[in-house]
Amino acid sequence: MVRRRALLPMEPRRLKVGQPISPEQFDALSDAQLERLVPRAYREFFPGKDFCADGSFYLHDGNAWSFYKGGFVDD
Repeated sequence: MVRRRALLPMEPRRLKVGQPISPEQFDALSDAQLERLVPRAYREFFPGKDFCADGSFYLHDGNAWSFYKGGFVDD
């Protein structure tokens, strides 16, 4: 006898630090949720969603962090 598992609705994937997200996810997430995607060393520089042009923001040293890339723009 073959047992079949019931199909459960897919849970949304858990977002992790440095993981790229889509523009739709960026729009749906709050500032606090977006801040948790930024590595701890750079969180203090996150200005909030309203100040992120094209899903990225600048750090104190001039580098830009991109939520869509999940890392530095220049890497």
